[in-house]
Amino acid sequence: MYTIFGILALALLVGASIYYTSGGSKLNVEAERITISEVKKGSFQEFIPVPGIVLPQTTIYLDAMEGGRVEEKLVEDGAMVKKGQPILRLSNTDLELSLVNQQTSVYNLLTQMQIAKNAAQQNTTQKLNQKTDVESAYKEAKRVYDLNKHLYEQKAIGLQEFRQAENNYNYQTERMKLTDRILKQDESSNAQQVSQASQSYLGSQNALNVMRKKVGDLVVRAPVDGQLTSLEAEIGQSKNKGERLGQIDITNGYKVRVDIDEHYISRVFIGLIGEASIANKNYRLKITKVYTQVNSGRFQVDMQFEDAAPEGIRRGQTLQIRLALSDETQALLLNKGGFFQQTGGSWVYKLSSDGQKAYKVDVQLGRQNPDYYEVVSGLQPGDKVVTSSYENYTNMSELVIKK
Repeated sequence: MYTIFGILALALLVGASIYYTSGGSKLNVEAERITISEVKKGSFQEFIPVPGIVLPQTTIYLDAMEGGRVEEKLVEDGAMVKKGQPILRLSNTDLELSLVNQQTSVYNLLTQMQIAKNAAQQNTTQKLNQKTDVESAYKEAKRVYDLNKHLYEQKAIGLQEFRQAENNYNYQTERMKLTDRILKQDESSNAQQVSQASQSYLGSQNALNVMRKKVGDLVVRAPVDGQLTSLEAEIGQSKNKGERLGQIDITNGYKVRVDIDEHYISRVFIGLIGEASIANKNYRLKITKVYTQVNSGRFQVDMQFEDAAPEGIRRGQTLQIRLALSDETQALLLNKGGFFQQTGGSWVYKLSSDGQKAYKVDVQLGRQNPDYYEVVSGLQPGDKVVTSSYENYTNMSELVIKK
């Protein structure tokens, strides 16, 4: 008899083991320890929450055009500045010495040009005086030649006297031509010298102007109207050429620089709309630029307010933006919860009609946002689902809900 009872006990034990390991196990759970959500139909929009930081619409960076030592800060960080207003004064003795040397070089060149010009004028004057003498001698030789030619034709003088006058006339004619040629050559040479000297002077003057500009760049001026921010310069500091000194924000508008997980990079494009709540009022923003470079698993976009920027908004202010990845549609919705971590959205515990039990049901979930999952199949409107974590009972096929 005891043998029969032993066999029955063993059979019950094996049956229980098979029952519990075959997925037919039950577990009692307290109602207050779980979250129950109702499946409902409603408007669904896929969006992601992303952080953004407010920046000016345009920022102009201030770089040192020339290196030097900071001698004077003329404007403090945060001040409003006007275009051309001095901000910093640097000193650079090498540049200043080069300017003095260049000025001396230009002055010396100008002096040499004036001396050469005076010498050329004196040389020209001397040659003109010589030409006057040559012209006078030519005219006299021509007069004598014409007279003697007439007298010779009248047999009033001999051939030798006529030939003498003729030879002198020919000589003075050639001399006259030579004088004209020398004057033309002298004129051309003077013009060439003047041109070369002018070009040399112009080059030196341009070099002087460049040097003056370089020295002038030691005074850092505001390139535009705006607010001076991030001024990084203290008296006595040495700044290298090209080093960043600060920036000027043009305060005629703002944009928002947003960080987004690289998972969404293929779904983010110019024109996407986001929404931010500021001072209990919602504002719409639109993506205007996408930076495709990924750093530390994130990329950035610029967004602008579709209407006027909120009053009182400030540079550096942080915003939380709901970035829409799809249009708003009607869908079957299930509240988000911890169950998804254990099931991956492939099944849920669905409550019975009396709410006393919950059974495993296969489902298919689609898109999601921070509030809801989109139910593709497996559930109907009005169904109630356990949406809290299943960490302690994923192997249970049935939950008995104790109230």
